Order: sequence, then C-alpha cells, then structure tokens
Amino acid sequence: MIRVVVADDQALVRAGVRMLLQAAGDMEVVGEAEDGAEAVRLADHHRPDVVLMDLRMPRVDGLEAIKRILGSQPGAKIVVLTTFADDANVYAALRVGALGFLVKDDEPERMVEAVRRAASGEQLLAPSVLRRVVERALAAEQQATPAPVGLTERELEVLALVGTGLSNAEIADRLHVGVTTVKTHVGSAMDKLGLRNRIQAAVVAHRIGLVDAAFRPVRHPPRG
Repeated sequence: MIRVVVADDQALVRAGVRMLLQAAGDMEVVGEAEDGAEAVRLADHHRPDVVLMDLRMPRVDGLEAIKRILGSQPGAKIVVLTTFADDANVYAALRVGALGFLVKDDEPERMVEAVRRAASGEQLLAPSVLRRVVERALAAEQQATPAPVGLTERELEVLALVGTGLSNAEIADRLHVGVTTVKTHVGSAMDKLGLRNRIQAAVVAHRIGLVDAAFRPVRHPPRG
C-alpha cells in the first residue's frame, strides 16, 4: 500500500485527491494538510511514501515545506501540485528536491500513475521539461563541478543517460540490461554524489560534461 500525505489549502482539492487515490486500491491517504507547517508535521509523523504538495499555502508555503521535509527526510518523495506549469516556484521546488509536478487539471489517471512512479523514485518530468529545469539550474549556478571520483564506468554511463531524460526502463533498453540493474546503478551513483533525486542527477551530469548542450550523452566522459 502506497501511503500519501496531501497538502493543499483548498478542502475540495484535498477531498478530490483523496477520493481519487483511495479508489485506485493500492493507495492510502494518511494525512491532509491545509498549510505548509501542517504538511511538515504530518510528513514527520507518518513518514509517507509520497507527499503531494501545493506551493501556494498560508503560514508556511509549499517551497519552504519541501525544504524542511527534505532537511529531516532526505529520501522523501515529494510531488508538486500546481495550477500553472510555468510558475517559477515550480522550478525552484524541483531544484531543491521535488521529484516532479502535476498540474491540478491533469487527467485523473495521470495523478494516480504519477504517485505510483514517485513511490518507486521515478522522475516525473518529460524530457522537454527536464531540459528547462536543467538550463535554469545551470544558468543560476555558474560554478564548475569537478568530475566525480569513485563512480564506475557503468555508473557514469547510466548517469549520462539520466541526464538526457531517459527513464529506468528506457536506459535498460539502451544498455540491454534489466531495469533492476539500472536502478541499482542510479542509486549507487546518487549516493556517491550525495544527490536526492534524478533531477539533481541530471543537472550534475550536465555540469561535469557527461551530457552535451543538445542533451546527448558524451561518449567518453571526463574522469577525476
């Protein structure tokens, strides 16, 4: 059973999300928050598999709540709920560690599938959206990043493909290995680099030269 906390200042939105997720059969909403402070408290108390987080809430906004939750639970899986996909706050949330975002008027099936994917640690961004996130992050943070030390050749190869926006299944097809093997390599690379999610991994892949400006993997990545 996937345990979910829903944070949104509109009671109707929370009720609708709760009904949708619990109807899926493999999910349980274990907490509902009407502001960011309550979201942080519920996340700390329930340790849910996924947190669905609105950004525009009273007292403590969603961005600050995400920072606080990830500060105490670095592995927390948080998905942003938003009305506008181009809201600058969405990109800020992705940079600090949210797995992805859902627009509130998306198809119901998309929300259910997104929660399942988030629970398994999957990135929830189309390649075109990932490109914008990476470009914004690189523009905002100009410092150079040294090539990583301690990553295997296969981990570097997988990290490069994460940087192009491929899912675990797509990477597995590309490398002719199993999805579980890819997940192991991705997790190991992220642990060694101290990264919270695949979005941060993609940014690092670009910074260290594993991916070029056209979002293509570099055949011979630099080594530290």
